Formats: sequence, C-alpha cells, structure tokens
Amino acid sequence: MAALTALTAQNSHSVSAVHVVPPDFLREQLRMLQEDTPPHALKTGMLANAELAATAADCIEEFRWWPLVVDPVMIATSGDRLLTPESESVIRDRLLPLATVVTPNLDETAVLLGRPVRTIREMEQAGEALVEAGAGAALVKGGHLEGARITDVLVTRSSTRRFEHDRVDGVSTHGTGCTLSSAIAANLARGVVLEEAVAVGIGYVEGVLLGRGMAR
Repeated sequence: MAALTALTAQNSHSVSAVHVVPPDFLREQLRMLQEDTPPHALKTGMLANAELAATAADCIEEFRWWPLVVDPVMIATSGDRLLTPESESVIRDRLLPLATVVTPNLDETAVLLGRPVRTIREMEQAGEALVEAGAGAALVKGGHLEGARITDVLVTRSSTRRFEHDRVDGVSTHGTGCTLSSAIAANLARGVVLEEAVAVGIGYVEGVLLGRGMAR
C-alpha cells in the first residue's frame, strides 16, 4: 500500500519537477489505510516539505505503526534535492525517534548531523550519532565513496556491522536507496530480524542491478 506525498517527473538520471500533495490529503490516505489494512511494517520516503513530514509523523504516532523504516529522502543519488531545508529538523526531531532503522546516504547523513562523512570509520561514528539522536538503528550507505567495493554500515544500540559488496558499474543507480528501504520494510513485515532484513535487502538491490541494470 502506498500513500502519495508528491508526484515527480523523473527518469533513471534525474528529477525535473515535483508536485506536492496537500497535507490534509496525505492524512486522509493514511486514515483510510488504518481503517482497512493497517501495515505490518512501513517506510517513509520523499516527504517534500515540513508540513508533510509532520503529518506523517503525527499519523505514525497516532496509529502506533511499527516497525518503521525512515528513508530520509533529501538528496537523490543523482544529486537532486528532494526535501526543503526547513523540513530537515522535522525529519531529525520527529521521525528519527520513531524509526526502527534510518537509511541515509552519505549526503543525507551529512545533512542530518551537520558534518561531512568521508570514510568508513566516520560512517560508523555517524551511525552511532543517529542512534544517540533517537533512531533504533542506522544503516549508513556508502555508495558515494569511491572504490570498486561498497561498504554499508549498520549500527544498532548493541552492535556495528559492515556489509561489503562489489560496485556494479555501467548501470543507473537512481532509485536504489528507495528500493533498499522498501526491501528492508518488506522483510520486517514478514517478521525477519533487522540485521537479516538489511542483508537480504542489500542482496536484493545488488541482484536487481546485476540482472536488469536498473532498480525500479
């Protein structure tokens, strides 16, 4: 089930336009979902502005929806900005404390923490800081670091784990972050524990890139 927050004009390389829905319409979508088919797990994606982000947080709290994957869609893989600057504090203050896991890329991690993240060790420290800020866990994605191997870092309140895999060259990776967070949420809905849900999600995205050339 999907609740629309914004319509985007985009292709595998970039986003050219965004049309945002009114917050009251988002609330009504979520109310109807709660009335009929409450989710076993959910994820947030592109929330576009502060009003929509606050509405999503209000409904998640009101309906007691959990587990929650927060994909802080601020900056796309292509570099396009997908969230207004005033919305950043809403994501940080309202949604992070509700998250079972937050899944930022390095640019989004830098926005959330107010500092650049350039190394794997800094990714681990950033994950720890996001957990300290209230998230249940943080998956800091390392695709923006250079190199033939990609390292993603999962930090929970009790452990840190690195997921290493080969970079898939020659294909578009636009949309892979959304695909990954969706795969994690889908596995959490099946009752899979978080670390395994992350591992399966990363493997799924890698398989999509190797098999089809683009995540959709």
